[in-house]
Amino acid sequence: MNVFEAIQNRREITKFEDRKIQENILEQVVDAGLFAPTGNNLPSKNLIVVQNRDMLDQLAETTPYMKWLKEATAGIVVTGKPNVSKYWLQDASFACAFIWLEAVEVGLGSAFGAVYHSEDQKETEKREGYVRDLLNIPDEQRIVAVLGLGYPSMTPDPKKHVPREEVVFYEKFGESSK
Repeated sequence: MNVFEAIQNRREITKFEDRKIQENILEQVVDAGLFAPTGNNLPSKNLIVVQNRDMLDQLAETTPYMKWLKEATAGIVVTGKPNVSKYWLQDASFACAFIWLEAVEVGLGSAFGAVYHSEDQKETEKREGYVRDLLNIPDEQRIVAVLGLGYPSMTPDPKKHVPREEVVFYEKFGESSK
């Protein structure tokens, strides 16, 4: 599978088989996040790999929208370091995207659980505090997301996308023809 096929085939998978991910496959997915680009090539992110069943179940309680972690066989918590780079959020987001696409490439499913909430500071603090305490994450790091991983037990139908001409413009905003 090439990168574009992984992009096209990517779906949020929230139902997983009860099957352990082979270590070499999991490490390949982790490396995709490790090698994701960062602004000025600064080390502005950390990846915390979680495979312990009890810990995954506890992470599932971060928000009401992460219950799928109770079925995932692994999770990767992605953090950013504002004290290292002003682009910490973008850098961590790149890592999340690369992890997800590599998961698709190797036959895994993934779901994205947002911890950072740009419009609700109190909710962000609650979510970050919960995950921070659970995983001993230093206060100076921001917790961006938890990606759940596992072998998919179902594959959702492709989503209908917004028409291309409503999203893609050429030369100026609103100009959809070449």
